[in-house]
Amino acid sequence: MIRALIFVSLFIHSTLAQKPSQSSPTKWQTLNGEQPLVIARGGFSGLFPESSSFANQIAVSTSLSDMAVSCNLQLTKDGIGLCLPDIRIDNSTTISSIYPKGQSTYKVNGQSVRGWFTVDYTSDQLLSNVTLMQNVYSRSNLFDGQLPISTVEDVTGIKPPKFWLHVQYERFYIERKLSPAAYIDTASKHMSINYISSPEIGFLKLMNSKVNKKKTKLVFQFLGLEDVEPTINHKYKSILQSLDSLVKPYVSGILVPKEYIWPTNNDGYLDEPTTLVDDAHKLGLEVYAYGFANDVPMSYDYNYDPTAEYTQFVDNSKFSVDGVLTDFPPTASEAIACFAHKKNESKPKNGASLIISNNGASGIYPGSSDLAYQRAVEDGADIIDCSVQLSQDGVAFCLPSADLAGDTTAMLPFIDRKTVIPEIQPEEGVFSFDLTWNEIQTLQSQLVSPFGNSSIIRNPANKNKGSFVSLSEFLEFAKAKAVSGILINIENAAYIASNKNLDIVAKVATALTNATFDKQSTQQVLIQSDDTSVLSKFKGIPAYKRVLKIKEKIGDAPKASVDEIKKYAEAVTIPRSSIVKVNDFFTVGFTNVVKEMKAANLSVYVYQFRNEYVSLAFDYFSDPIVEIATYVQSVQADGLITDFPGTASKYMRCPCTDTDPKANIPYAILPAEAGSLLSLIPPEIQPPAQAPAQPLEVKDVVDPPLPPLGKVNEPKDVENLPQRGGSRSGLANAANVGLSLVAAILPSLLLTFYSPFLRQGKREKKQLPVAGNDDGAPPGKGLTHPFSGGEAESTPAKQRDLFSQSDFYNMQEHHHHCLVRV
Repeated sequence: MIRALIFVSLFIHSTLAQKPSQSSPTKWQTLNGEQPLVIARGGFSGLFPESSSFANQIAVSTSLSDMAVSCNLQLTKDGIGLCLPDIRIDNSTTISSIYPKGQSTYKVNGQSVRGWFTVDYTSDQLLSNVTLMQNVYSRSNLFDGQLPISTVEDVTGIKPPKFWLHVQYERFYIERKLSPAAYIDTASKHMSINYISSPEIGFLKLMNSKVNKKKTKLVFQFLGLEDVEPTINHKYKSILQSLDSLVKPYVSGILVPKEYIWPTNNDGYLDEPTTLVDDAHKLGLEVYAYGFANDVPMSYDYNYDPTAEYTQFVDNSKFSVDGVLTDFPPTASEAIACFAHKKNESKPKNGASLIISNNGASGIYPGSSDLAYQRAVEDGADIIDCSVQLSQDGVAFCLPSADLAGDTTAMLPFIDRKTVIPEIQPEEGVFSFDLTWNEIQTLQSQLVSPFGNSSIIRNPANKNKGSFVSLSEFLEFAKAKAVSGILINIENAAYIASNKNLDIVAKVATALTNATFDKQSTQQVLIQSDDTSVLSKFKGIPAYKRVLKIKEKIGDAPKASVDEIKKYAEAVTIPRSSIVKVNDFFTVGFTNVVKEMKAANLSVYVYQFRNEYVSLAFDYFSDPIVEIATYVQSVQADGLITDFPGTASKYMRCPCTDTDPKANIPYAILPAEAGSLLSLIPPEIQPPAQAPAQPLEVKDVVDPPLPPLGKVNEPKDVENLPQRGGSRSGLANAANVGLSLVAAILPSLLLTFYSPFLRQGKREKKQLPVAGNDDGAPPGKGLTHPFSGGEAESTPAKQRDLFSQSDFYNMQEHHHHCLVRV
């Protein structure tokens, strides 16, 4: 009962997204000039088991009001129609555990197929005992075994705006003395079937004489180009060349893999589109594309933004497909209603949240390169940022990290300079302050993935594009582009001062003064550091806003700690994991951290936002737009620090940000309702609750004063260096007290030996997140996909039919790939 009430709450919340369809002032380039159709493949199958009650109802309530729900028809021994992904049902149901001896082997289109089949069971056996499972490994398995199989009548009973019935293997059923055509003829007398599709021309030819063409459209589905159509024994490649004679006489449209329309080359980028849509439209055939899902790798041209892919197919100035078949109907809906026909519109940004770049558009170009900054400005960033590093000869420049090994090509040519600096990071690195500016300029910038050695990589064509940018060049660029403001990030100041005899704070202050940023009020200047002593150096300059960066995940911000922050800063930057609590990739709830900071009149900036689906909780529908909407609307963050400023800008400038039910908008992009999705899962199978994050304590806020400049020390034996603590707390205080005692006895040694350890116990630099482990999100377990919740099998994934994503992806690694459950 409780689960039912929670589902109703989620359903009501999601219905706010659905608005009556409105005619667009711009005519669509579809065959009939109308808005493209969103077809939910088995409902919201990207989140729930395909064709389950949850999948179908949530799909209807979160999509455009004229959408269609699809069902892949399977017939039982007693002729009842079920909605299941494939003719083999062991990869989508629990049947193998309920009837372990029920395997059969049948010829399917001439191929021997072994598994469990609906034709071996009565409807009562299946509906009473067997439940559904998610058949894609990259998706949660926590809904497995919870939802019964849906009949065709169950799906039409929820009254979807349109209903699409797919018949994959008509010949197979005829051979078993079951007739899909007869079933449809009977069913259509008491239900509305708007579309019937099939990859078999013989079946569609038969149905052409049976259906009312004013009520039901027939659609021919193309499989792989080299696959053979079983009723006329032609390859689909040859049928494509004979649409007029082989297809058009029997159907009103065709359903094709998206690659038929817009192929992707071997490098992962889009080729030129084919003429398929135009050719079909000239024949009077509608064109529907399939294979869309948010949580599978897509062309690098889209920069992991799934809405960009949809708009490419419906709004490209050349053509528009007539509909898209998708596992994620809300994303297709927002793309069509909110982003299509908006490319050339210049609209002011909605809301108060600032769009702050993270090393420029570092998801598209190497971080802090000139091209990354240029792209960030073009994409609508309000604030562009520079994390300041120093060269050995004191040149200040922008780069994500003092360690050049990751963000540049430094490791190979300067391998002899690599070292370990525990005060900065536990790994070996080649550090900027050990190379001259001339040496650094011989290197290339490098675009790196934040997900380590995985298949989720960023724009490989841009891997080494772009030039290094000095701090003075960055400041002049910001002035010339008239951006709303800049963010200057300063780290490692104490180590650099005491060990390298360089004053990074003075370098930054001088550069800002030379560029007159201290004497103007037109552009914001944010000075960010994780070190309160650095922020103290900028006190009293009205043009600057000081920002304390809190790197650790915190669960609470008590008043005493917040009051201490206010002595040094006017704003804070905190990780996403300190705001939205996530457990096993499900959101659990919100902390009070933002409210507590804002109650003290501190601005709150949140980092860092990424487009890649492996960094998103399930509640965001593998859609970065939904996550952004959550932090803008529900969290009300003052700024979002993002690798992809264009994605945030696209959302904040679209017409769908107004969630007022009275607003006259085509579709409302709603924030995730934290905890609702996980609450649909029975408590006994929910992931174990995580221990709450520690609150921010006063001792974690304040840092020791910056040390004076020291002599450049000779390299020390790394093994004899004390290890850093994980936070600025007891270890830091103990280390500093110990050093003070030593200094009182041996003052001559303080500057030459012990000064490197004055910062001992400073917060440990966070390592690059592994896949799905961003800012505190739970990592994948063992060798499982981070979304799977189960052991990844070594058995090769077997191909599913159309409505089960036939264009599945081969397993290259255990992480980050969509795997079909076998």
